[in-house]
Amino acid sequence: MSLPQPVPPSWKDLGKSSNDLLGRDYPFSTTSLEIKTKANDVSFKVAGNNTAGAIIGDLEAKYGNKKHGFALTNTWTTGNVLKSQIELENQLAKGLKVDILSSLAPEKGTKTAAINAAFKQSGLHTRAALDVFKGPTFTADAVVGRDGFLLGAETAYNVTEGNITRYAAAIGYNAPEYAVTIHGLNNLRTFSASYYHRVSPDVEAGAKAVYDSKATTGGVALEVGTKVYLDPAAFVKAKINNVGVIALGYTQALRPGVKLGLGLAVDTQKLNQVSPSGPAHKVGASFTFDS
Repeated sequence: MSLPQPVPPSWKDLGKSSNDLLGRDYPFSTTSLEIKTKANDVSFKVAGNNTAGAIIGDLEAKYGNKKHGFALTNTWTTGNVLKSQIELENQLAKGLKVDILSSLAPEKGTKTAAINAAFKQSGLHTRAALDVFKGPTFTADAVVGRDGFLLGAETAYNVTEGNITRYAAAIGYNAPEYAVTIHGLNNLRTFSASYYHRVSPDVEAGAKAVYDSKATTGGVALEVGTKVYLDPAAFVKAKINNVGVIALGYTQALRPGVKLGLGLAVDTQKLNQVSPSGPAHKVGASFTFDS
């Protein structure tokens, strides 16, 4: 079961328990398949999904050596994009992780490269990233925590233009059975508040409200949901938002390493429409094989 983290690795992970409760295990927008296997220090993953009528997927191979804190990941997507990631952890300094990410699309001639660093100590997690080809842009964030209280912030700086392009902040409180978080996003133009509660060992509940001060429609977007464990191998989830969309999710471990997920979304405002415009109701499934 998901529990609130005392000090999350990123400021964005403040409120992660609520976000996972309301956002994960609802495969109604797509049908997906994921296969994982591992041999010694090398792991492979094949993933694909059907989104908007197009099938997209990727093939991933990862070599990891925990003893020396090294990992190399290579990915090839159906869009003919090649991605690589090199990770070094606790090698340059204790608590420091450095990774280099790059991608190349030969047909389009586009490429990306980024250098990330994360430093973890008791009560403090900091990260820094440099996007080499976009700007270059330097991004930094930090999270500090004490006695359950959490404070996080992020800022992005365009090196070429010499100005701050983005900033955000978050504050929260984590207890063993509940968590409350407030985010100020998009240069403090969008605000969100989330709440997570582990009601019992088998029941979780959460809610999230979002207010965008620059939105033309106005109002607050609200979403509430719950998760109930039927047994150690299965659980159901349900949520509803302020526009009347009800979503249901069911996850079942069929056997060790094999998991099935089913999702359904129903727009209650269009139940009586004979030919509703747009995809009013959605259904989907996900299959995961992990050896």
